Amino acid sequence: MARRAGVSRATVSRVVNGSTTVAAPIRESVRQAVLELGYVPNLAARSLVTQRTDSIALILPESTTRVFSDDQFFPGVIRGVSRELEAAAKQLVLLLVGSADAHERAERYATGGHVDGVLFASIHGADPLPELLARSGVPVVCNGRPLGRSQVPYVDVDQRGGVAAGVSHLLERGRRRIATIAGPQDMASGVDRLAAYRQTLAGSDRRSIVAVGDFTRESGAAAMRQLLSDDPALDAVFVASDLMAHGALRALREAGRRVPDDVAVVGFDDIELARYTDPPLTTVRQPIEGIGHTIAQQLLRLLGGAEIDPTVVLPTELVVRESS
Repeated sequence: MARRAGVSRATVSRVVNGSTTVAAPIRESVRQAVLELGYVPNLAARSLVTQRTDSIALILPESTTRVFSDDQFFPGVIRGVSRELEAAAKQLVLLLVGSADAHERAERYATGGHVDGVLFASIHGADPLPELLARSGVPVVCNGRPLGRSQVPYVDVDQRGGVAAGVSHLLERGRRRIATIAGPQDMASGVDRLAAYRQTLAGSDRRSIVAVGDFTRESGAAAMRQLLSDDPALDAVFVASDLMAHGALRALREAGRRVPDDVAVVGFDDIELARYTDPPLTTVRQPIEGIGHTIAQQLLRLLGGAEIDPTVVLPTELVVRESS
């Protein structure tokens, strides 16, 4: 290629590896030589020299059933990550880690030099894997505040502010017996949203009425039935996810309760489904795709040697529709 382009081997190497220091006419001559000779870079050999794979792993500690269900959170995060990495010419590797064996395989894969860094989303409990990878020298960024002690940088949304806005909205509408369907208490988002609900009600002298779900539609319906049994006079419910809120709406309809006349409902997420429930769902919008963008951006900055803020909190916004 150097002979064909009339330049040195070093110049060819710089052009093929994306250097911008080579003059445009010379870059064009090298690219023409690449096309004419059908050259394809040996990525394995390049990795030995650069110590980079140009691949990033996104680890989801969830089962395949959960990730590929109708929960629109996971596709949104994956889209955000994928678009950011594509713009940076990086390859996304998706790892679903729903068992202890899968955790071990993911650890071996990430520490074995197969990827340049790791992103986590949907962490349950005090999962040791992010901290373990970070201590092994693998750059790591998480979505969501890790439970327990961790020095791994993370990107979260304003969970407490969003819940406070949703519950305050119900109070302003004159609702007096406001229940909640909380998310799983082994996740920081579930813990923080329940704490914010209780804190907001405490300032209004209302008592808390709580049932717990797992962010699925079925658990929302079951929790709503439990709440109606515990307190038949409740007139509002704040639900910690839109998918659970959809299940709650179904349970209320089955119980003969009108929404919002008898019971007002507010969710959290603002997934596309929220606009098409019956009635359309008032909810707290979190920037799901923006979460994916931001965790990928943070990791790319780490890989580029930049210092990053270890905690980034994205804003939430109350979206009022007909369910309240």
